[in-house]
Amino acid sequence: MAQQPTIVAWMKPSCGWSNGVRAVLRKYDLAYEDRDIINNRANYIEMVQRSGQPLQPCVEINGHMLADVSGEEVEAWLTEHGHVTRSDAPTAVPIDAACADHSGSAPVTVSDVA
Repeated sequence: MAQQPTIVAWMKPSCGWSNGVRAVLRKYDLAYEDRDIINNRANYIEMVQRSGQPLQPCVEINGHMLADVSGEEVEAWLTEHGHVTRSDAPTAVPIDAACADHSGSAPVTVSDVA
């Protein structure tokens, strides 16, 4: 496996998509910075500015932005780019499940934060 990638993830504290991303990162024992976009408005604005869109989770790996992704998509990207060797180990939660509630943060368009 390659050297530990630098990972920043902009996610909701509790959301199916976010929990799926967390599960994949735990599955591969990858360190990451979890930036709460619900309780910290600055994190949400940063996510929109960096990703160019308002949907989460957004995961930046070694400077490459994966916007509005599931854990399944993050796992595929990590595998494809040689950061992990694909594992069939189970995760505690589904890695491709939607959020039960899509509310929590006021809509922001990219032009609002540009």
